[in-house]
Amino acid sequence: MANPILRQKLASRQFITAPGIQDMIAAVVANKVGFDIVYGSGYWTVASAYGLPDAGIASVTQMVDRMATLVRTCNAAVVADADTGFGGLLNVHHTVQAYEQAGITAIQIEDQEFPKKCGHTPGKRVVPAEEMADKIRVAVEARRDENFLIIARTDARQSEGLEGVLHRMKLYAQAGADILFPEALTSDEEARIVTGSIDKPMMANMADGGLTPIRDAKTLESLGYSMAIFPAMTSLAAAAAMETALLNLKQTGTSLSPDIPLFNFKEFCSLIGFEHVWAFDKKWAR
Repeated sequence: MANPILRQKLASRQFITAPGIQDMIAAVVANKVGFDIVYGSGYWTVASAYGLPDAGIASVTQMVDRMATLVRTCNAAVVADADTGFGGLLNVHHTVQAYEQAGITAIQIEDQEFPKKCGHTPGKRVVPAEEMADKIRVAVEARRDENFLIIARTDARQSEGLEGVLHRMKLYAQAGADILFPEALTSDEEARIVTGSIDKPMMANMADGGLTPIRDAKTLESLGYSMAIFPAMTSLAAAAAMETALLNLKQTGTSLSPDIPLFNFKEFCSLIGFEHVWAFDKKWAR
């Protein structure tokens, strides 16, 4: 059964802020901080797990396995990137059912050609709008639980302009998408036009370093969005912290520095589950 919290929050018009989670270290830290909903990013999951770019290289099997692990580790509901659905209509059908079986709360499918590209990098090409609409229809039919939501993303802004985005978002809404995702809009004015044109929940992508200006949750809500993902934040923060720590180690020969904050090791042992291991060992000790 899919976690109903996303549908409930959308119905009650509670704005949703979901951090991107690239690995299980980020997942347990997010558990500590406390989020109701998190985002399993394709870009950062593939980068973290396999050291590969977000270019349609990872398989559906790899992504389902990674997302299922994220679901098991997170206390929060997981919204998950599924690229293009990993192929044609039959692939979409099986991808939706595999993600739902893995415990995902919402699946995101985009209208790029396969293999896809990151939405904030050059070289994106989109499929015909009606082809993507069929994918959404198949996705809606394939799901078993109404609380498992379908997110339809368009990457048409850079090739077809705002008119193409509006046409596609309206078509995908008619096809049955629960949430619309206009990727890589370039201004607040574009956001207002798109969100104001279609009566469906819309998701903003606050990709640090990307094409869309970063705005806070209050501003995004005022622009007409219902939710926002921050897919890159934890990964870029972790990469910056690791670079600083590694440079310090290379230059000084030690991990000790007042300029390098380290997470408490004992607390991390608790977050990752060692207390259960110790309790088990104690119970069964001979």
